Amino acid sequence: MNHSNPQLETRFLLALGISLLVFLAELAGGWWTGSLALLSDSAHVFLDVFALGLSYIALRVAALPADDRHTYGWHRLEVFAALANGVTLLVITVAIFYEAWGRLQNPAPIHSAEMLVIATVGLVASLATARVLEHHDDLNTRSAFLHVIGDALASLGVIVGGVVMLLTGWYAIDPLISAFIGAIIVVGSWRVLRSSLHILFEGAPEGIALGDVAHAMGNVAGVQDVHDLHLWSICSGYPALSAHVRVADASCDATTAQMSALKQTLAERFKIQHTTIQFEMTNCGQGTVVCQNGL
Repeated sequence: MNHSNPQLETRFLLALGISLLVFLAELAGGWWTGSLALLSDSAHVFLDVFALGLSYIALRVAALPADDRHTYGWHRLEVFAALANGVTLLVITVAIFYEAWGRLQNPAPIHSAEMLVIATVGLVASLATARVLEHHDDLNTRSAFLHVIGDALASLGVIVGGVVMLLTGWYAIDPLISAFIGAIIVVGSWRVLRSSLHILFEGAPEGIALGDVAHAMGNVAGVQDVHDLHLWSICSGYPALSAHVRVADASCDATTAQMSALKQTLAERFKIQHTTIQFEMTNCGQGTVVCQNGL
């Protein structure tokens, strides 16, 4: 099944175009004004461009149908794109902190007024890009959105620094703002890395408790116990479940009704659509019983 989302793809392309223009403007402006903060912000915007480009590619590839070699399709590419975004953010942070330390030792004069104008343009563009990407909850879009929000905060910091330098001539604030930008990058990258690694390590989907799922399944009529229960995510927003369910010996029609009730419960209460449930008349001894009827 093709899961393409033309509207979201268009939003990514628009955000990518805006971010690319901002990157070029801030890179040129940083060299012109001599501002490390503006150059750091341009590096952050470059990572936005990289993140959005990678996310767009992941979005297109994830829409490809499953095949004999990739039975879940290509959804995991979204997670790898988010992981790559987080790692690149951490790498650039090291360079920012290093350069900021050197500038603190020897502050250099900066064209504050020009820096202020360019940073303001960057802030407006970042807010416009964030507006384009908001209201989408998948990990891939969220990681790109965090990039852009972080850049908006960084641009705001550059603006504050520009005002201070313009009024006081205190040029040491420029590397301090750079360090502030680096701290923003660290926070954003940690969130993305934590979420993507949690999925890659097949952790339970965020917001779904294993005990609650087991209890809900155990309350379905005819279910005696639930064991060997596993919850994981194929990608963000795509939870999956497998379980062994012990039921009383019954007719085929009765077990069919029980299976339908289990799947309906999982879909309605936990938004779990992809399920693999094995019925047993006696406990096979595989896995620990996580729910037993009446407990």
